[in-house]
Amino acid sequence: MSHSTPSETLAEKRDLLILGGGLVGMTLALAAARSGMTSHVVERGDPAELTSESTDGRASAISTASWNLFGNVGVADALEPLGCPIESIAVTDGMKPGRIDFRPKPDEGSLGRMFANRDLRLALFAAAEGNDAIAWHTRAEVVSRERGAHGVSVTLGTGQVLRASLMVAAEGRQSPTRDEAGFSLAKWDYSHRAIVTALIHEKPHEGVAWEIFYPDGPFALLPLLDLPDGRHRSALVWTVAEKDAPGVLKLPEAMFLSEAHARMHGIFGKVELAASRMGFPLKFHHSRNLAEHRLALVGDAAHGMHPIAGQGLNLGLRDVGALVEVLADGMRLGLEPGDAQLLARYEKWRSLDAFMAMSVTDGLTRLFGIPGKLPSAARRLGMGAVQRMPALKRFFMDEARGMSGKLPELLRS
Repeated sequence: MSHSTPSETLAEKRDLLILGGGLVGMTLALAAARSGMTSHVVERGDPAELTSESTDGRASAISTASWNLFGNVGVADALEPLGCPIESIAVTDGMKPGRIDFRPKPDEGSLGRMFANRDLRLALFAAAEGNDAIAWHTRAEVVSRERGAHGVSVTLGTGQVLRASLMVAAEGRQSPTRDEAGFSLAKWDYSHRAIVTALIHEKPHEGVAWEIFYPDGPFALLPLLDLPDGRHRSALVWTVAEKDAPGVLKLPEAMFLSEAHARMHGIFGKVELAASRMGFPLKFHHSRNLAEHRLALVGDAAHGMHPIAGQGLNLGLRDVGALVEVLADGMRLGLEPGDAQLLARYEKWRSLDAFMAMSVTDGLTRLFGIPGKLPSAARRLGMGAVQRMPALKRFFMDEARGMSGKLPELLRS
């Protein structure tokens, strides 16, 4: 991978100009390189800061399909020892009777793997480092964007101009490229915040991911690898009302742990904090369009969802697989990456899939957020029905593993 220097004012024209070098943007650059495409990746942040211990304590569930993609872009070997398999998922309404257990068949492997975001970043950055097809521009401010008849370009704060055939917005939820292009968003605020941290606990988690629903929001425990000294760990994503969030973040450690312990009903025994607490506001947004003239959206720039099902990053990685497949197919026919028919095909493919996944997630959030004894009894009745219907359970498991719908080639095997 080549790094830019300010003296090169006009860089070579490449196939893709990827704005945002996070988990989705960098996976896109690697997947594109595997298919013979070159890219400029523009990242505002400093890689050293993005991978420091303290920057992002979050962990992500990587579905079976996303793991296939990581294998295909050459980062699975580096990540293999760092991920904790999700052997089953337990879904419960406030720990009352009538829970659902999702457990794959013995020959299907796990339902996914949990990784620290930091480990994912380190592996992706290391893979990109040795790749000549990727020109990585870090600590870079974009001062202007141009999309013309024959290509796209951005001017950086240093005066350097980067050119390509197609611009891809991968900057996340607050994507300035998307907003400048005037894409309209369907969006709402859940008025909740996710409190994210990691817990050390007395009893082993046995690879079980717990999704415990309470009227004030879901409480999720996600299995992480044991620490080197053998202590057991899980990631915690605790959803609280926005008005309560500042108080929960400021609670003395002992009180915070006591509250968390009460919601866990003692399943893991004694608990202690293994990371600092961070709060993330929960919002839903879905761009009505995913592409227009020489511009495509991927990941959170295109859609942001509630973390209830842990599918946000996986949805972005499906965007990556679909975009690369569409562009590679077109280039084999002699079309360039910015071709309008290719972008129309990408948009059609991803719009429906993303909307379906987000609608299911949004529906679950609302269904489990209705307080009272009657809705709780109805939910448990429904969960009992799912538990007894193998076909319905299979549908939910395929969704969790990312193996449903029309899957891009890179995510299949």
